[in-house]
Amino acid sequence: MAVASIIQCQILNAFSFNKNQNQIKKLSLAKLSPTQLLVNQKRLPQTKLEALDNVVDDLEAAVKNGIQIDDPSMFSSLLETCFRLEAVEQGIRIHRLIPKTLLRRNVGVSSKLLRLYASNGYIEEAHQVFDYMYGRNSSAFAWNSLISGYTETGLYEDALALYFQMVEEGVDPDGFTFPRVLKACGGMGLIHVGQQVHREIIRCGYVNDGFVLNGLVDMYAKCGDIVKARKVFDKIPSKDIVSWNSMLTGYVKHQLLFDALVIFRFMIQDGYEPDSISISTILTAELSQKLVSQIHGWVLRKGTEWNLPIANSLMLVYSNHGRLDLARWVFDEMPERDLVSWNTIISVHKNHRNALSYFNRMLNSNTSPDAITFVSVLTACAHLRLVKDGEMLFCNMTEKYAIIPSMEHYACFVNLYGRAGLIVEAYKVITDKMQFAAGPTVWGALLHACYVYKNVEIGEIAAENLFELEPDNDHNFKLLMQIYGKVGRVHDVERVRVMMVTRGLDC
Repeated sequence: MAVASIIQCQILNAFSFNKNQNQIKKLSLAKLSPTQLLVNQKRLPQTKLEALDNVVDDLEAAVKNGIQIDDPSMFSSLLETCFRLEAVEQGIRIHRLIPKTLLRRNVGVSSKLLRLYASNGYIEEAHQVFDYMYGRNSSAFAWNSLISGYTETGLYEDALALYFQMVEEGVDPDGFTFPRVLKACGGMGLIHVGQQVHREIIRCGYVNDGFVLNGLVDMYAKCGDIVKARKVFDKIPSKDIVSWNSMLTGYVKHQLLFDALVIFRFMIQDGYEPDSISISTILTAELSQKLVSQIHGWVLRKGTEWNLPIANSLMLVYSNHGRLDLARWVFDEMPERDLVSWNTIISVHKNHRNALSYFNRMLNSNTSPDAITFVSVLTACAHLRLVKDGEMLFCNMTEKYAIIPSMEHYACFVNLYGRAGLIVEAYKVITDKMQFAAGPTVWGALLHACYVYKNVEIGEIAAENLFELEPDNDHNFKLLMQIYGKVGRVHDVERVRVMMVTRGLDC
């Protein structure tokens, strides 16, 4: 039997996704000859990922010993296993073993490799495979995988460009293409493109496909046409939980609380039990505390209170109602926490010293902070005028955690110095530290500090920049007028007032 065939049999045995299978065969290529592959049949308990590692190790050893392996079925099976296990590192190793000629001529192998890369965020690698594929236009599979990869990583413009290239090359979209393209349209708010795709959906005969119709509901809702979203929703022949959640999310996004509550009730009446997405979504609406308590009670009865998205949403909504005690209770009772949990509890305490305590607890729990975490703790330091702590946190953010500061981080840093009365230091953050032009939030923080501490010179610089960035924001003009007023510069107050009148702003 050929070497490739033996290995393929071992793969099929090792990676059978039978839940009752607790043991798998281990390959051994330690001793090889040109005509025989010795297989160690000893059974050892292994995870599927460990088994995959062993198979790839043996394949690499075989190739190193001069054995030619070019069986497309074997590579296809391996790549399918990598996809199911999200084992992209092993997939990369397998990619190196696939002969280039095989990869280019076999659309099945190249398509599965492309899907593995795209689904794990390796977009450049996926596109390289795509560019060299022979026969990629034989089906929509490869196109769908790459479009999905672009969409899931937020590269909506690239996803749409690829879709139009697909149509131009004569590849027919299918029921997996349209939802991904519609997600890109919704992500960019391009309703005219979404309508064009909708017409293509009708032309291709997918008007009764629930998966596609759910995508249409989501697209129209995100693009602002909630009426059209509801019309499509009502036409879905067999609604599922995704259908209800898409419509519910649309209503909540547009702050249509009554409609959101009605659709939530209809969902339950039709026998669809709200999941974590449903509960989290309805909790983000501007509900009364009474309604929040009722939903919390329903969640308790269902035994899903400690579902992470639900618990995180409960913390946030209780804090929005001023019930930090209840937010803390939910957090303290959670059996497990994720990064969102820590960010939420820190954020709701960003005006309190407790934010730093929770931050330290987060670090002690071996949870690494992200950019959102540092916005909250830097805000807390600014409110508490903890300049040294804020400086240390900003330094750790960039050096220890390798987080590139955003505009919001710099605004917090300027606010940190500004609230402490260190106006010159705050201004130097903009002139000496920032790697890009300051935006309204940064200059606004500086202008407010100048107002509090009556710093006219730097206040004028901040105001002039804000007048250019936000020419219609009368708040900036009024702040500068108040700065002049505090130091008795009546003539300059009148000058700014005239400037506002000439710009058509309300004094």
